[in-house]
Amino acid sequence: MKEALKNLLHLTLYVIGVLLLSYLLIHYVGQRTEVFGHSMMPTLDSGDQLVVDKISYRFRDPERYDIIVFPFQYQENTYYIKRIIGLPGETVRIDEDGVIYINGKVLNEGYGREVIYDPGLAVNEITLGDDEYFVLGDNRNNSQDSRDPSVGNIHREDIIGRAFLRIYPFSKFGILKHQ
Repeated sequence: MKEALKNLLHLTLYVIGVLLLSYLLIHYVGQRTEVFGHSMMPTLDSGDQLVVDKISYRFRDPERYDIIVFPFQYQENTYYIKRIIGLPGETVRIDEDGVIYINGKVLNEGYGREVIYDPGLAVNEITLGDDEYFVLGDNRNNSQDSRDPSVGNIHREDIIGRAFLRIYPFSKFGILKHQ
């Protein structure tokens, strides 16, 4: 009887330990998220399952081209997945031909392959604050991003983490390209 109680206690402690470790990993290290919509195509498709790294930005700053997850301020439990284009202190402008300028120089990047038809807020030069990031979806003409007043510049404290691993569909399993 004593041995059975001892085994039950060990099993209970083991289960509590696993649950505690799972909780800590999910809330402080990484979390799974699903892509809804087509704003990040062709990089990400609707239905893709991602793992978001929630810890690396505690040790380093977000970088240009990182794919980040942040909450949509006007709808609870809604998160956006976008790519960082502009960094703190930089100026961003998108001209009438859809060309992106960072600090007055053309940004040469290949994520948004289409011509941007609507520069939105970025038609006028935007100067980012010390903790602000300018983000765009890779599917530039079908993305609600920093060009839209309802999204605007993203503050560092609002960034949940960096999407770094696609876990589903299995045929596309792997690390996400951040250039």
